[in-house]
Amino acid sequence: ISLSLSLSLSLSLSLSLTPPPHTLTHTAYCASQYASPSLAGSQTKWHPIPYIGPWSKPVTQDETVSVGGTVTLTCRVAESDNSSLQWSNTAQQTLYFGEKRALRDNRIQLHRSTGTELSITIGDIQLSDEGEYTCSIFTMPVRTARATVTVLGVPGKPQISGYEDAVQEGGKVTLTCTSSGSKPPAKLHWYRDQEELTGRPDVVESNPGEPTYTVISELTLTVGRSDDNALIACAVDHPSLAPGDKGSEQRIRVLFTPDVTIQPESDLPREGGKFHLQCIANGNPEPISYLWQKKDGELPPLAKVDGSVLRFEMLNKSDNGMYLCQADNGIGKVQGQYTLLVQDPTAMSTSSGVDHAVIGGVVAVIVFILLCLLIVLGRYLIRHKGTYLTHEAKGSDDAPDADTAIINAEGGHSGAEDKKEYFI
Repeated sequence: ISLSLSLSLSLSLSLSLTPPPHTLTHTAYCASQYASPSLAGSQTKWHPIPYIGPWSKPVTQDETVSVGGTVTLTCRVAESDNSSLQWSNTAQQTLYFGEKRALRDNRIQLHRSTGTELSITIGDIQLSDEGEYTCSIFTMPVRTARATVTVLGVPGKPQISGYEDAVQEGGKVTLTCTSSGSKPPAKLHWYRDQEELTGRPDVVESNPGEPTYTVISELTLTVGRSDDNALIACAVDHPSLAPGDKGSEQRIRVLFTPDVTIQPESDLPREGGKFHLQCIANGNPEPISYLWQKKDGELPPLAKVDGSVLRFEMLNKSDNGMYLCQADNGIGKVQGQYTLLVQDPTAMSTSSGVDHAVIGGVVAVIVFILLCLLIVLGRYLIRHKGTYLTHEAKGSDDAPDADTAIINAEGGHSGAEDKKEYFI
């Protein structure tokens, strides 16, 4: 009984001297569960155990990586208490325990190991690597944190099908774009020469035995001649790809009847001279035949057909009239027309006449301005001639006589001979 009381008293006294757990930093003395007393004489000794404060909880972050890429998993604690950090995979297999590799997988490498951090890298990521990875710190109790790794399935290059041959103008062409292997499902976009087009909604299909998808999109176009040689593109939009990384193109051809115009050799066909008309036809395919005719009559005897060209060896006013050219490219026949009006041998071109008229008008205006300037200048000199001579006379040695002469001239008291002699 005495020994029991003594032990109880010692235990109570020791517990009363132990600081509360919240005042400890890294080590706590817990008498309730984990500490074991040891009697040595009259004193009781307590074994220290680690105490985990809120600052020692490991911290991780989720990661997203594409198939074939490399992901870095980082686990950190605020302060070190010499406890080891550990990474485990989705199957709870230990990958690294501190600096020690636990799983023989060369894709997994140690990135950094310190008292407060354990970072590892996993290369050549596969879809099977997706899931939750666990970081643990081995203290009492063990603390853990999880990091979710999301693996993106990279879509394959899209394939365009449905186009086999050129389509006639006004017809329809349906193109199908297919891309496989994406996760999550990719989105497909259609373009015509950088202009986005609207196709049917994407069809998403699951790939058997794989967590990936196949995406299918269709585009139907009613084509015109402006679509000939157009470039239709299908591009993949996916988080694992940069914009424009993957796409396919299909050039389409459109068959259409030709456009026909007749171009004369010159705008002034002169009688007696040589002359020709050129039939210009643009179509797909190119015209294979040309037919020249004169409306309401036969072609002139001296006119010769040379494919798309009608040649006149010597023009005559009897050649006047409307000429027709019909081009045929197998898709259709189209006709163009030109009215020929033969001019006299001395006739000048309209453009030349206009040029001469403009030049003549400019010269006439310049001459008129010069005449006006000469008239104004002459009147000015006449009006100021007397004043100029008066000042000249005053500057000479005979200034008094000059004054007298001027006064006499104004008053009419001097003779005409004196005035003439002085002014001369």
